[in-house]
Amino acid sequence: MKLYFKFFLMHLKSRMAYKKSFFFSILGRFLTSFTTFLTIVFLFDRFHVVKGYTMGEVLLTSGVTLMSFALAEMFFRGFDSMQFIIKDASFDRLLLRPRSLIFQVMCQMIEFGRIGIIIQSAIMLAIGISLSGVTWTIQRVFVLILMIPTGSLLFSSLFLLHAAVCFFTLEGLEFVNILTYGAREYGSYPFDVYGNALLKICTYIIPYALTQYYPLQYLIGRTDSIWYGLVSLAAPLFFVPTYALWRLGVRKYKSAGS
Repeated sequence: MKLYFKFFLMHLKSRMAYKKSFFFSILGRFLTSFTTFLTIVFLFDRFHVVKGYTMGEVLLTSGVTLMSFALAEMFFRGFDSMQFIIKDASFDRLLLRPRSLIFQVMCQMIEFGRIGIIIQSAIMLAIGISLSGVTWTIQRVFVLILMIPTGSLLFSSLFLLHAAVCFFTLEGLEFVNILTYGAREYGSYPFDVYGNALLKICTYIIPYALTQYYPLQYLIGRTDSIWYGLVSLAAPLFFVPTYALWRLGVRKYKSAGS
């Protein structure tokens, strides 16, 4: 962590060398993500309730998903550029250094512009908390806080999956973006809104629902089982198969550079 903190400060100092650009990038990300908030507001202004969910409950869901994704993208964005690291043989240099490959790829890029999205998601969370009508107890506060880091770890695992695929294709496959950037969009609403088929996929295959849908049911009082709230602890286990694929890709790696 001490070494990572040094890399963090290096990236921050390089961005702060152009302060106006740094703050405008944050503002730009904030305004871009603001469209998600407006979409929800306009939708509920017309329909009031979507499959039994109020605007406050959806804002709660969207805020958690957006913040989880923004944190993962901020610290794990280096994996999204894995195809370029392989193509220009930068990965060869990483193999020669006495540090974890995952650690080194993480240190390649830190996206400070995502702070704007984090601010926007915090505003959505605050509004969602005030409008949801949830009776907040210590258990519910704990479950809400737990949803964010577990969701972030899940999205981070998906970025790792995207990077692992590049070892076999040398190109980042666009369909993987459905699992990351796509999930950021359709994760703005509880997954049962889209039907039971997607809910099952998001439970048993790519476990988004463990950090979003099931804890939400506990928060809004649709179930009294605390296990619905704590099921998000199982979501980071998705890292295990993605890490296994990453290790397989590293073993199969052949330099693409000169």
